[in-house]
Amino acid sequence: MITDYHAKLFAYELLKRHSAADSEKLASALLDAQVDLNPHQVEAALFAFKSPLSKGAILADEVGLGKTIEAGLVLAQKWTEGRRRILVITPANLRKQWSQEIEEKFFLPTVILEAKNYNRMAKDGVRRPFEQKKLVICSFQFAARHADELMVIPWDLVVIDEAHRLRNVYRPDNRIGRTLKGALANVPKVLLTATPLQNSLMELYGLVSLIDDYAFGDAKSFRAQYARISGDGQFDDLKGRLKPVCHRTLRRQVLEYIRYTNRIPITQEFVPTEAEQALYDMVSDYLRRPSLQALPSSQRTLMTLIMRKLLASSTFAIAGALDTLARKLERQLKDDKGLREKLEEEIAEDYEEFDEIADEWSDGEEETELLTPEDIASIQREIDDLRAFRDLAVSISENAKGQALLSALRAGFAKTAALGGPEKAIIFTESRRTQEYLVRLLSEQGFQDKLVLFNGSNSDPQSKAIYEAWLEKHKGTDRVTGSRTADIRAALVEYFRETASIMIATEAAAEGINLQFCSIVVNYDLPWNPQRIEQRIGRCHRYGQKFDVVVVNFLNKNNAADLRVYELLAEKFQLFSGVF
Repeated sequence: MITDYHAKLFAYELLKRHSAADSEKLASALLDAQVDLNPHQVEAALFAFKSPLSKGAILADEVGLGKTIEAGLVLAQKWTEGRRRILVITPANLRKQWSQEIEEKFFLPTVILEAKNYNRMAKDGVRRPFEQKKLVICSFQFAARHADELMVIPWDLVVIDEAHRLRNVYRPDNRIGRTLKGALANVPKVLLTATPLQNSLMELYGLVSLIDDYAFGDAKSFRAQYARISGDGQFDDLKGRLKPVCHRTLRRQVLEYIRYTNRIPITQEFVPTEAEQALYDMVSDYLRRPSLQALPSSQRTLMTLIMRKLLASSTFAIAGALDTLARKLERQLKDDKGLREKLEEEIAEDYEEFDEIADEWSDGEEETELLTPEDIASIQREIDDLRAFRDLAVSISENAKGQALLSALRAGFAKTAALGGPEKAIIFTESRRTQEYLVRLLSEQGFQDKLVLFNGSNSDPQSKAIYEAWLEKHKGTDRVTGSRTADIRAALVEYFRETASIMIATEAAAEGINLQFCSIVVNYDLPWNPQRIEQRIGRCHRYGQKFDVVVVNFLNKNNAADLRVYELLAEKFQLFSGVF
């Protein structure tokens, strides 16, 4: 095992392996940066400089290996060369974090463009607010909204963080992805993602096409060549074609100079109660009906997927969804306008990943048709069924899965105590209603003063109180950024680190927060996307973690779908290991 000093020395020595021009490109950035550099980060930055024809690169290191630092090195060098038309596109909740990291670690001036200051600049006569004397940071949505302006600016570099959000850009209905691709078609780009491949090799095609539209030809030819990839020869061919544009470092490749702890997986099995099983069977039979009034054909695949996710999450989650569908049908009988939009809004309030899943699974717009007397009768019967399912769900006050969670937490805390770790656990659920249920359940078990929530809005009374106390504590310091979204996330993480023992989180916590002080990850709801699991675990199992990380996954022994999910996850991980 080499020391930190030798690791940094090795990083600098890497420069000697490259041409003098390449070495000079990073020299000033390395000298000025206030970061602890590791060799793989220098290699990644050099790769970005050497990308073919300067079209760009995908930096795809595993979670927790410092892709922001790698991008920062590239940004700093571009700035030093006087090439200062630079744009960073990132999820909205990570804008302030990017600004702070770039300013504090690389001493580059930044400006976050959002509606308020953009409109003020436009009102003051600024013709192109995106043309700044600072590094510009904005969200995906904001960039897409101003695509026409982006298109006319001769950018020196565009960095796209969490670029996997654009992985379906090849799909005709991927509006934001296709808009950004068109606006930035001839611009040098660096894409950052720990999860370049999530469900399908077509996602790799999509990401690479953002860099070079001709690297793989058209989608049809790529699909024909790699859709049924299996043998090592095909994997090697794909790897060879990816090599000039995609650079990926895995944890196992840096163990010589980064001390990573182990992961200890625990499968927590449970058996549902008779009432829970009856509810599961009823709703499953309903979702298998050939025709459903509540789920029009354009939404059938999407909504069936989400309903099954909520059914597996908790009786509280599915009860709310069933009620929403029933009310949606009642409004339909009254010829209410905006039915589909209202349904999506209500489901999305509970299931925060709705928009991302909709982007992948929606089948287009639904045409409105006049209701026949037979349709009206059918709708009424379906409303009655949905109400009956909902009533059964509401009558179930105790979930077997929740009781299994209590056992899992006791086992997890005992395991980490034996390893010398802290009593800290993060529980991931995909439903806000399930999150509320878990708060009640754990509070009843004596954890009421040890809990903290984290979700897409962070608007509950406790989160607001934590935020106000945090603002008072850090008043007058640079910890307060002025962005409620960024600051409340920081406040909740600090509260978890210093006070709480358990964070109950939705998928909103799977990106952009660092929890090295926590060594138990509980996947209460298991995502169907394996890279989502990796992102969750990566919040805790990352550079700086001192203890082995216990990962708890739940498995319903009576649920064939749960068992199949486990099989599919294993198959998908095998696919990823073949490509990377």
